[in-house]
Amino acid sequence: MASLMAVCLSLSLALTACSSAGGPLSGNYVEDTMTVAERLLATIAISAEDPERAAAETEARSLVTTYLARYRPQAKVNGLASFTTMQTAINSLAGHYTNYANRPLPEALKARIDKELKRAEASVVRGA
Repeated sequence: MASLMAVCLSLSLALTACSSAGGPLSGNYVEDTMTVAERLLATIAISAEDPERAAAETEARSLVTTYLARYRPQAKVNGLASFTTMQTAINSLAGHYTNYANRPLPEALKARIDKELKRAEASVVRGA
C-alpha cells in the first residue's frame, strides 16, 4: 500500500513539474507585462483592512518572481524601456514588502508604483 502511494505521489509530482510553470504568464512579453502590471495595480489598490490583502501580496510576489525569471535573462527584452520601468516598479514594491511586510503601502509609494506600472503598460504597447 505504501509503495502504491509513493508511485502515485511521484507521478503527480512529475506531471505537475511538466505542466505549464508560467501560471498566468503566456510567454508573450507584451501580454505578460500587461498581465503583471494589471495584477500589481489591483494588489496595491487593496485596502490595508481587507482580509484578502495578504493572499494577494503573496500571489503578486510569486507572479513577479516568475515574470522576472522569464524575462530578465532575455537580452532582447531586458533592454526595453518597458522592462526597465517594470523592474523599477517591482523593485520598489518588493523593497516595501521585504522591509515593512506588516505595514500598508504608503500613499506616496503607491502613487509612484501606480505611475510606473502605467508607464510600463504604455511603453510595452508602443513596442518600447
